[in-house]
Amino acid sequence: MTDTIRISLAQVSSGTEPDDNLKIIETHARAAAEAGSSLVVFPEAMMRCFGGPIRGVAEPVDGPWADAVRDIAQRLNITIVAGMFTPADEGRVANTLLITGPGVDASYDKIHLFDAFGFAESDTVAPGTDPLVVQIGGFGVGFATCYDLRFPALFQKLGDLGAQLVVVPASWGSGPGKVEQWSLLARARALDATAFVAACDQPEPLEANGTAPLGVGHSVVSSPTGEVLGELDATPGLLTVDIDPAVVAEVRKKLPVLANRRQF
Repeated sequence: MTDTIRISLAQVSSGTEPDDNLKIIETHARAAAEAGSSLVVFPEAMMRCFGGPIRGVAEPVDGPWADAVRDIAQRLNITIVAGMFTPADEGRVANTLLITGPGVDASYDKIHLFDAFGFAESDTVAPGTDPLVVQIGGFGVGFATCYDLRFPALFQKLGDLGAQLVVVPASWGSGPGKVEQWSLLARARALDATAFVAACDQPEPLEANGTAPLGVGHSVVSSPTGEVLGELDATPGLLTVDIDPAVVAEVRKKLPVLANRRQF
């Protein structure tokens, strides 16, 4: 186990064609690997952007699209986190994160669905139920997706489960105050979990697409004390940050909010 882990956040726009989005993933995963990162995080809905039919592109996590991502991760020797859609009940899909790379292959289904600001994700998406923490390079990494960022209890649970870093792929809906909320929530959830939070959004689109959430950019990495370690603007980019998990142990010793909290 090394002392630090280098991570990259790929703030990119997905399109409507899953095969084209695989090319985007490969290009930016290669750039992350060349930057020395062992983990690259892509946004939510990398398989296909919101704003159109997603049921038709949904595939299981052992399907061809996910296998293509696995192949990229193995060839580049990097762990990839990317949003996709998998079949679920009642004709809906699950909003799924694929986590794949050397020594790891897992998935997380988004728990909190974005039924807000005039958009009803639950019409087409079934909610997940289980928080997830996996070991990546000897570090505990937890997962959340977009709207999950508004729910402190999930991040506290991930901290309980051993997460030292929580990655949050998103396709954050635009609107008044939404950029400020995004940045504030990422830092607040880091404080709640006393963990690093790496929140990766799609960039602000050139054109709006109805009420579908696409992105506002401003991908950010926060320390367990809420310090911003790196942040992008609204345009596409690659953010690379080194994080030290020893900081998590130090903060949790000095400020043991997970241990001190009461259940109501």
